[in-house]
Amino acid sequence: MKGMTTRLLCSATLAAATLAGTGLATSAHAQDPYTVGVEASFPPWAYVESGEFKGIAIDAMTAIAEEMGVEIEFQDMPFPSLIPALAAEKIDILATGLTVTEERSQAIDFTIPWWETNDVVLVPEDSDANVFTAVCCGARIGVQGGSSQQAWMQENVVDNDIDVELARYDSYVTAVDDMAIGRISSVIVDDTSAQEYINAGKPVRMAGKIYIRAPLALAVSKGDPQEILGSLNQGIMAIHESGQWQQIVDQYIPGVVPPPIPGHMPDFVDTYDKPVAGIPTLGNE
Repeated sequence: MKGMTTRLLCSATLAAATLAGTGLATSAHAQDPYTVGVEASFPPWAYVESGEFKGIAIDAMTAIAEEMGVEIEFQDMPFPSLIPALAAEKIDILATGLTVTEERSQAIDFTIPWWETNDVVLVPEDSDANVFTAVCCGARIGVQGGSSQQAWMQENVVDNDIDVELARYDSYVTAVDDMAIGRISSVIVDDTSAQEYINAGKPVRMAGKIYIRAPLALAVSKGDPQEILGSLNQGIMAIHESGQWQQIVDQYIPGVVPPPIPGHMPDFVDTYDKPVAGIPTLGNE
C-alpha cells in the first residue's frame, strides 16, 4: 500500500500534474512542507519503530498529503504541547488520536470527524476491580496530561468529591507500564489504544467502558491561516471512499470496522456548520 511506512521528518509528495487529475483544491504552491504535529508514543495512532514513524494517523496523513499534492514533515511532541503549538502556528496540522471537545474548538479548528471513540478503564490483568471500583475508593488513576480523559475524570469524578487521585503522564505507554508495577491502580484511555496494549501483550485488561462517543479529527490553527482545511476534508473523504482508510486501519488493528466517515460532529464545532470547507453538502444545519 502506497505511503504505509514513513520515515522521521518524511515527505509525502505528489506532482502538480497528478493534483490536477484529482480535482482536490489546495492553496499550496511550491512552498515549504507543512509541519504535522504528532505524539509518537500513542499506538496505534502514532509511534516510532526502528527510527520510523508508524501508525494509523501517520499513514492516513501521508495518504491525505498525497491526495492534496503537498509535502509534509512529522514533528514528534508531547501531547500537552501539541494544541498550544498548533494554536500558536508553530505547527500547521495536528494529526493524532485527537478528541473533539468544546474547549479545544475555541483554540483550534477541526476537520470532519474520521473516528469515534469511547474511553476504557484499564486495570492489571490480575485485578478484580470493575469499572466502578477502579475509579473510586482511594484509587490512583493514570491519565494523560491535557487529554479529554483527564478532563472527563476531573469533571465527573474528582469535582464530585469522589476519593481518587489523578496521576498525570506525558504518555499513556508510561502510565500503563507504571500500572504494571503497582504505582497506579488503573488507567483511563481510549478504546482503540486500549485494544492495542492488549494485543501487544501488556499485562492489562479492560474493567469496563465509559461511553462518551467522542469524535476524533485532524486540526489546524484557528481560522485556518494556511487555507488547507477544505483540502484536508476532501483528502479524508478520498481515502475513505477509495478503501485506503480501511486498509490502513486493518494494518494496525485487524478486524476493526471504522466508524462511518464523516462521523457525527457536536453543534459547538463551528467548522462543521454548513457549508463545510471543501465539502459544502456536509455539516450541521
